[in-house]
Amino acid sequence: MELRKIDDQITVAPQISVEDVAEIARLGFRTLVANRPDQEEPGQPAMSEIEQAAKAQGLEWIYLPVASGHITDDDVDRFAPMIQQAEKPVLAFCRSGTRCTVLWALSAARTTPATDIVSKARNAGYDISGLAPRLAQQAGKQG
Repeated sequence: MELRKIDDQITVAPQISVEDVAEIARLGFRTLVANRPDQEEPGQPAMSEIEQAAKAQGLEWIYLPVASGHITDDDVDRFAPMIQQAEKPVLAFCRSGTRCTVLWALSAARTTPATDIVSKARNAGYDISGLAPRLAQQAGKQG
């Protein structure tokens, strides 16, 4: 399991396994967010099995599937309040962690300067500098 900490509130990861959930709970995460659609690719663990493991470990489970490469403003509108209200720290996962990072970045752009967002993502291993126009567009949705 590869964890990439963005900040004290959210960490992202590539696809996790059912077996990883106990370690996720042991590490102190309170909420587990799946941004990957079920059956996106053959052999991927079933989200229902990860959900069951998360709940057995006392984690809050949130399933917010988003199509890879097609993150819409509606997706961001659903992610933004969820990440604000979720018990922290949050671990969000998808296929590579990029989708989770982009969702976080676009939602964070409503309250945080884009330079800070790009820097945090870069420190976690994700180059989102190409999102600058969308970050600016989301910044207009503050309040």
